[in-house]
Amino acid sequence: MRSTITEWGQTVVPDEIRRRFNLTPAQRLEWVVEGNGIRVIPVCEDPVQAFRGQGKRGATARLLKTRKQDRARE
Repeated sequence: MRSTITEWGQTVVPDEIRRRFNLTPAQRLEWVVEGNGIRVIPVCEDPVQAFRGQGKRGATARLLKTRKQDRARE
C-alpha cells in the first residue's frame, strides 16, 4: 500500500490499514525511525489499555496498584 505526502506534509492512511487497526479520526500516531526505515505506531490514549496483554498474568492489577501507591506518595 502506498500514499503520497502533500506539500504540507500530510498523507492519507490507507483504508485497509485504518480498518485493520481500528484507527479513527484524531487518532494519534507515533513515528519511529529505525535505521533507514520508519515505523508508524498508533498511540493508545489510555496507558492501562495499551499495557493489557503485554505482561504476565495479573500485570494490569500490579500496574494499577503501583500507580495508586505513587499517587498516595504525592
